[in-house]
Amino acid sequence: MIFSAEFLKTQAQALGFNLVGITPAVPSPHLDAYFRWLDANMHGEMGYLARSDRQARRRDLTTILPAARSLMMVGVDYTTLQLPAEIANDPSRGRIAAYAWGSDYHAVLTPRLEQLAAWLREQNGGTIHHRVYVDTGAILERSHAQQAGMGFIGKNTLLINPRRGSYFFLGEIITDAVFDEYDQPHRETMCGSCVRCQVACPTNAFPQPYVLDARRCISYLTIEHKGAIDPELRPLMGNWLLGCDVCQAVCPWNRFAIQTLEPAFFPLDLDRAAPRLLDVLAITEAEFNTRYANTPLHRIKRERLVRNACIAAGNWSNPAAVPVLATLLHDASSLVRGHAAWALGRIGGATARVALEHGLAIERDEFVRCEINHAQDFFITRRRSAQR
Repeated sequence: MIFSAEFLKTQAQALGFNLVGITPAVPSPHLDAYFRWLDANMHGEMGYLARSDRQARRRDLTTILPAARSLMMVGVDYTTLQLPAEIANDPSRGRIAAYAWGSDYHAVLTPRLEQLAAWLREQNGGTIHHRVYVDTGAILERSHAQQAGMGFIGKNTLLINPRRGSYFFLGEIITDAVFDEYDQPHRETMCGSCVRCQVACPTNAFPQPYVLDARRCISYLTIEHKGAIDPELRPLMGNWLLGCDVCQAVCPWNRFAIQTLEPAFFPLDLDRAAPRLLDVLAITEAEFNTRYANTPLHRIKRERLVRNACIAAGNWSNPAAVPVLATLLHDASSLVRGHAAWALGRIGGATARVALEHGLAIERDEFVRCEINHAQDFFITRRRSAQR
């Protein structure tokens, strides 16, 4: 049986998908570039991307689903509201990327994709097979979405739709169903001579257009990177606690972004989008699990969120953060203790210096001791500079 592409798209839109495209289940035309990216180790600690079984799936989608014939790509807008300037520019608050302000998008999109697949199966008496992914499968989502006519790949490596920008989630259904019509690939790029995303990136994570060095990306550092963050990158991270929207915020195409109709993606309050740093620094494990359950923030756990908040506090450099940072020198996590020490060194002052001295006297972890020593050295360097 050959299915109607138009009929499927109508059903997908009824389920709340704002973009829908269908493409043959063939390898991405950007596979070679992807493997060169892996060879350059730009994936950082995301070792799962380089696993041989994952590479095999990207080379051949039938490794995921035998007899795969089609790939249905969908997009769902997640733009909700614009933060008031006094909130967005307040250094005493942390910033959360807009995609994470509401509920976990996996939990929203996956059931709807399964509904769409179930509807498709019913049309054929239940004989088709499928696999559903939302940012989880070993496929090059953005490339396949471009092949399905949903947009072009921007210089910031994101998928951009000329009529709605890049603020949308992607999901897909791999199936052995065949359709009467497949979408034509979108143009490879419509960026022209614009380099705003590359210029605006705080950490210079784009070594060249269309290439992202994840090891320098704030989104990677705050989410995927599990260990200590490079001290040279910390001052460049500003007050981002999870993700980063800079390369999207400056993109001219996002003036066409459309506010989502999905209530689950709206923040409960402004503190969900830009929480107060002092509150995040003081959060307990139980409070973290209660406050961020069923949201994208829950994925990084309390330890990484507080690590990121320590960096944001150090960049804020306000003495108001010293008491809670001094308390964090006794945290159960050495990762938190080390980054709290760095922040205290950045803020300075007699209270911070005493806290570091007391912390060093009882600290046994070598990483944390090094961080405390570096923080104390920073004190000395700053004092000498002030005396000149």
